[in-house]
Amino acid sequence: MSMRSRTLATLGAGIILGLAAALAGNAMAGRQSDEAEAPAPATLPWEEARLFAEVYERIKRDYVDEVDNHELMEKAVRGMVAALDPHSAFLDSEEFEEIRLSTMGSYPGVGIEVVAEDAGVKILRPIEGSPAERAGMRSGDFIVKIDGVDVGADLAGAINRMRGPPGSTVRLSVRRTGHSELLDFSLRRAKVEVRSVAQQNLEPGYGYVRITGFSETTADDVATAVERLKRNNSHGLKGLVIDLRNNPGGVLEASVAVADAFLDHGLIVSADGRTADSRFRMDATPGDLIGGAPIVVLVNSGSASAAEILAGALKDHDRAELVGHKTYGKGSVQSVMPLSHGGALKLTTSRYFTPSGASIHEKGILPDVIIDGPEEVPADLDAASPIPLSVRDPEVRLALAELKTHARLPQKRVALATVQ
Repeated sequence: MSMRSRTLATLGAGIILGLAAALAGNAMAGRQSDEAEAPAPATLPWEEARLFAEVYERIKRDYVDEVDNHELMEKAVRGMVAALDPHSAFLDSEEFEEIRLSTMGSYPGVGIEVVAEDAGVKILRPIEGSPAERAGMRSGDFIVKIDGVDVGADLAGAINRMRGPPGSTVRLSVRRTGHSELLDFSLRRAKVEVRSVAQQNLEPGYGYVRITGFSETTADDVATAVERLKRNNSHGLKGLVIDLRNNPGGVLEASVAVADAFLDHGLIVSADGRTADSRFRMDATPGDLIGGAPIVVLVNSGSASAAEILAGALKDHDRAELVGHKTYGKGSVQSVMPLSHGGALKLTTSRYFTPSGASIHEKGILPDVIIDGPEEVPADLDAASPIPLSVRDPEVRLALAELKTHARLPQKRVALATVQ
């Protein structure tokens, strides 16, 4: 046997032993934490471990290009986790940090929301009070260069380059409509408070709150938004539109807290899984931010996960009327588990149920008022626009009309073209 073959054989044997040890350790942990419900298998899957080692050896020996051991093992782990369901994933340290920042409600950077388009990385809006807003950056600007490096349409790369330690500087070159030359902005990074909630008055007595995601600060931000609407309506709020369109979800507890803010009692959500931690129920506590005033919730196919928990709870308790398009249908809960190497495992650990006991997984929630036709992009929340939001956004206009009926109506379909 050649030295190379002996090395690969030893490596294969090591993988088998390593996998067997890991499997044995996991089985033991399972018995200790939940022995009665998830007994360990009687035998270890030696054949599967041997198959893995054989495939690994073949790739290392015969693949057309040499493959780094670390890279190959990481891909194997990614594939194993990704094959479970579309929402489970292995996260390296950078991906783990991205998720951590997205749930905290703050991050070090320049303070702009961006999206990738064919023409490049477009600024959706500068965040209020951020370095970008203070410097005069505008919605609709396209970021062309960051510190002299062309950006193209690389959204992830642009975001990574703009983030950095508070106090450090970054130079952005942007293309703006009406300007023939690029505009340069030198920005000093700072801790940016990301607000996932915005509010507007639709008409006297009728408020509007848009929730774009659920982070650790969302519940407090909703309470603040409602208080602002109350101050701007001296005779009180007659009704509220909550816009969850294109809200992909986020922190489950934040969604539950928002539901609790408008419910006096009752179940908000329950979940079932294999471990004790994955089985839970969360109930509302007394108190309603708007004193029982009617609510209309706008939803569409982009309303998912935590957004569906909120919509489902308000609907099942007859606290709100849902208007729009059927929701996405993600009825599972993912737990993010840090790993020893610095990354993490995002793993589906529970399936959740609305207060009525329904699972919306791969089904979605059907609104009370179903809007026919293609989904429209929600209008920008431009407070400076002379045209009211309820005029610029037909679905908001419909939600306002439904609010004014003050009635829960049987499920019906409407065509926006008929809404005046």
